[in-house]
Amino acid sequence: MKILMFGRGVIATIYGWTLQQAGHDVEFYVRPGRAATYGEAIDLDLLDTRRRVWGQRVVERWPVRYREALEPDHDFDLIVLSVPHHRLAEATAFLAPRIGQAAVLVFGNIWTEPPAAIGALPVDRIAWGFPQAGGGFGADGVLRGGLLPSVVFGTLGQAPTDRERAVRQAFREAGFRLKEQPDFRGWLWVHFASDAGLFSQGLRLGSLSELAGSTSDFREALLTGRELLPLLEARGIDLRRHRGGVLLFRTPTWLMAPVLAWLTAHVTPLRVNFEAHSDPDAQEPREVCRDTLAEARRLGIPVPRLEAAEPYFAREGTGRV
Repeated sequence: MKILMFGRGVIATIYGWTLQQAGHDVEFYVRPGRAATYGEAIDLDLLDTRRRVWGQRVVERWPVRYREALEPDHDFDLIVLSVPHHRLAEATAFLAPRIGQAAVLVFGNIWTEPPAAIGALPVDRIAWGFPQAGGGFGADGVLRGGLLPSVVFGTLGQAPTDRERAVRQAFREAGFRLKEQPDFRGWLWVHFASDAGLFSQGLRLGSLSELAGSTSDFREALLTGRELLPLLEARGIDLRRHRGGVLLFRTPTWLMAPVLAWLTAHVTPLRVNFEAHSDPDAQEPREVCRDTLAEARRLGIPVPRLEAAEPYFAREGTGRV
């Protein structure tokens, strides 16, 4: 399969590497002028848990190919679109007239209605998924992070199409187990709210990496996430269909907070994932918290802990999102 990774972010890079390892032909689309800045290879330092429970460290210099233009008559079979949720509208507007004959995997956070989130992209070309990896580029340019052995896929109430099955097969060939979510819209919103709980505390500390190993900070993150459950219900989510996703927040914090603190301090894949999120200027955590708080205010749902954290994610010069 010929695959275009849209952008050279963390998720695009990690999964582009795995897909190329599996024999797929992978390129990256980047903005004009970026290819020379990025250079001909990416330095990787990853913990890969696809084949070993405790992971295998991968340190290598990966040669990559970039393109700075995308014409409608390209021959890509798949475009992997993994951008921060607040950049999705810009990305879909760019891709809509340039999609060619490709399928598009929308691969990341969404907080609006999924059909609206893809803009003018044709619905019958879309596959829905979510990565199970994370990390960050250091000041030295090295991508440090990790990937879990599974990838989440889902549908919006119908059976997967032939295009969607082909996308899933590409990830199977790359050694991933697939987790299917039949209510993918609900799953996305539960995950987004969970991120808001964690990010609000990470931003208070400086970055998500500072949360690892701290029982008291995880307690606050869990309580923030718990107060967002009524917001999800107000948006029409049946939380009974997402018991696993909300279990963290419904379990007593005296039990769950120390468990999470211990896991993120001692279980290497989780520790590596948290430690890699060390950029205090990362924009996506702030946007997640802003959009979650804005929706709570719109629907009149009280979220006092998230509101208390607002100074850490409010736009500069304002006290509000």
